[in-house]
Amino acid sequence: MKKYELFTIIKPNLDNEEADKVIARVEEIIATLGGQVVNCDKMGRKKLAYEVQGFSDGFMVNQIVSLPEDKVVDLKRQLKLNDSVIRVMFTKKECA
Repeated sequence: MKKYELFTIIKPNLDNEEADKVIARVEEIIATLGGQVVNCDKMGRKKLAYEVQGFSDGFMVNQIVSLPEDKVVDLKRQLKLNDSVIRVMFTKKECA
């Protein structure tokens, strides 16, 4: 399994509990695909540099994920289907 960095921005119109449920759902999807979340950094609500889908701020979450390479496409598809997630950045983490 390879390590990846998953950065998500969640809609700001959700309260903290609902945002936590979205994060838990993402972690559940990762577990279903045979991966695991190594580290989860909930950075809280931050202002965005520009509007994304009409929102000027959002809940930001940075996760380090261990996931089989063949499941990356499935994870990206699941994240796109989640209406509460407005932006995703998924990168391969280089291990030194």
